[in-house]
Amino acid sequence: MSASRYEVFGATDAGCVRANNEDAYLIDEPVGLFLLADGMGGAKAGEHASQLAVETVKAHVCAGRAKSAELLQASFLAANDAVRTAAAADYSMHGMGTTLVGALECGDGEPLAIANVGDSRCYLFQNGKLEQITEDQTWAHEIGRHLGIDATAMRSHPMRHVLTMAIGAEVELRVQTYRIAPEAGAQVLLCSDGLHGVIGANKIQEALNSGQSLEAQCHYLIDEARKAGGPDNITVVLLRKKPEN
Repeated sequence: MSASRYEVFGATDAGCVRANNEDAYLIDEPVGLFLLADGMGGAKAGEHASQLAVETVKAHVCAGRAKSAELLQASFLAANDAVRTAAAADYSMHGMGTTLVGALECGDGEPLAIANVGDSRCYLFQNGKLEQITEDQTWAHEIGRHLGIDATAMRSHPMRHVLTMAIGAEVELRVQTYRIAPEAGAQVLLCSDGLHGVIGANKIQEALNSGQSLEAQCHYLIDEARKAGGPDNITVVLLRKKPEN
């Protein structure tokens, strides 16, 4: 396994309202795999779903041959099967599920593969600009906007956070994949909706443009989400592309 081409730091926080943290993240620099999951379900089912999902993706990627967006997509499908099987085997876990977003380093000179299910996001910060890479699989994004509901009304719509797709909830899972090519110094942010749902893109861009360490940026983002009320668990994984040799 080759060394990662990225510096990485991740952090998670339960937030200001919830007693438990159902988010999970995974950083495996030797494999070049970075994952974030936001679980849901009664009791500790959400925690179980998110942890099982990231562990299954890692196992599937490590068992694969050539790293690619297709391998990452297949690993998400494997995670979906694993969560569904676990839920069917234990009534206390019935109905559990999780969002999932991940980045996988492929071969030298190859783009960074990105995949997502649900509304945990990937952003690219490059040349002073913040770009949202993933598209939310939510009622608001996939249905509400096509109905002509304006942005102001959408912010208070009762269906705005309802997921249209989640790991463990669908037999026919729709995994979205992307390929990006960050330049040296560019940053890639994976985050749960506990972050992007309460602080705006301007605040995220401000943090990533600060020049601080990845650790300081991650903690700043979490602190800002907590200051905004922290109604949900908050998780961030931040990558920075190392200079080319």
